Order: sequence, then structure tokens, then C-alpha cells
Amino acid sequence: MNKISPQAYVSPKAKLGDNVEVCPFAFIDDDVEIGDGCKIHPHAVVYQYVKMGKNCQVFPGAVVGAIPQDLKYEGEVTYVELGDNVTVRECATINRGTKASGKYVTKIGSDTLIMSYVHVAHDCEIGNHCILVSYVGIAGETVIEDWAIIGGGAKAHQFSKVGCHAMVGGMSKINKDIPPYALCGREPISYAGVNIVGLRRRGFSPEVIRNIKDIYDTIYYSGYNISDGCAKVEAGFPQSEERDTILNFIKNSKRGIIRAYDGKLKGEID
Repeated sequence: MNKISPQAYVSPKAKLGDNVEVCPFAFIDDDVEIGDGCKIHPHAVVYQYVKMGKNCQVFPGAVVGAIPQDLKYEGEVTYVELGDNVTVRECATINRGTKASGKYVTKIGSDTLIMSYVHVAHDCEIGNHCILVSYVGIAGETVIEDWAIIGGGAKAHQFSKVGCHAMVGGMSKINKDIPPYALCGREPISYAGVNIVGLRRRGFSPEVIRNIKDIYDTIYYSGYNISDGCAKVEAGFPQSEERDTILNFIKNSKRGIIRAYDGKLKGEID
């Protein structure tokens, strides 16, 4: 049985699953689908063409499914899709997709946490088990792969890509692609090692973590450019899921990957 506050507005054209709770002054628009066990908190807004999986929560002040903040948007029908167990905290905003991108949809994967005041722009793809910490801003058509964590206040340039299991330091400016399993930060944003703590927590063995580190040492610290470093990795390391994930990510990067930290902070003089 659903629990709908009489002070809430739920469109008769919305489809609600079982055991959905809609709190006072929440707003649910036409053509919305909300899965079983979801909770829409007071003053949360879910606009048209949003499809939400099971056991999601949208907290006060959050807006899911507003039209894109893109001047190319012409009023076409586009979508937001949330997986299962997604939490959207206070005042976060998730915009619909656009026709111009060819995607028409903004996607948030399952078991992902969108913290307060985060903005996810049109046509972004956020993977499963991701965490976007408060005040993160993700520009249009950014892709964030599974298990990535984006630190508070970080900003991502449009079309950027963050690889799986990567961790980005708070306040970072993401203007290049972040490769999988990497730890990065500083200004300008730089590779700072492997996300060892995160990988350990997710059950990666010491041998696999060491192999990932050796791969990145070859790419970043052996005196090769990125292309030659990748060629050395492909020739010198046995095939593995992690090796192929790294090489495929770099090969398909359109913006280029971040560089290694050179030991100097911005503004320093040799």
C-alpha cells in the first residue's frame, strides 16, 4: 500500500509501484514511473519523463527531470532514468537528456549516492555504486563509470570520462579523462597513484592491485609517452581484465587522459 500525503501533488498520469511514500508538498508530474519502495521527501520535485527504479529516495529540495540547461534543447521529449537504490540528497538537480546529443536520456546507475547540491547535466551517464559528493558539478554528456567517487566541489568539463573505481579529489577541475582505478587530484589535475584503499574495500587481491600499479608505472613513469607506454603494457603484461580495462579506456579516450604529477604545484618556478 502506498502512503501519499494529502498535501502532496501526484499526477494521475504518474505510475507508482508498491509501498511508495510521497511526503507533504512533494510534486510528481505527468509521465513519471516510480518503482516499489521509493520515498519522495517533502518539497522534492520529480518532473515529466522520469523513470525511477526500486527503493530510491529523493530528498527535500531536489529536482529530478527538469529540462536541460542547453540552448539547443527545443522542447523534445527526453528522459531521466534512475536505477535501483539511488539516493538523491537535498537540493541536487538531475536534468533530462537532449535530442542534439543523440542520447535523449540522462542515466543514473543502481546503488549510487548523489549528495546535496550536486548537479548532473543533460545526457550524463553515471554508473553503479558511484558517489558524487556535495557540490559536484557534472557538465553535459559526461560519463562516470561504476564505483567511481568524485570528491566534494569537483567540476567536470562536458564530454569528460571518469573510469571505474577511480577516485577524484575534492575541488578538482576534471578537464581530461580519469583512467580506471586511478587516484587523482592537485591543480592541474594529475595522476597520483592507484586507488589502493578503494580497491581493497571491494575485494581486489594484493596481486591484482600490484599489477595495476605496475601497469600505470609503465605508462606514466618509464619515460614513454602515453601511446608508447600503452604499447609496452600490451606487449609486456599478460592479458587480464584490469589490463584490458585500462588499455581500452585510454585507446577510446577522446579528450586524452590526465598526466602524472610532476612534483610542482601551479605557479611554482623551477
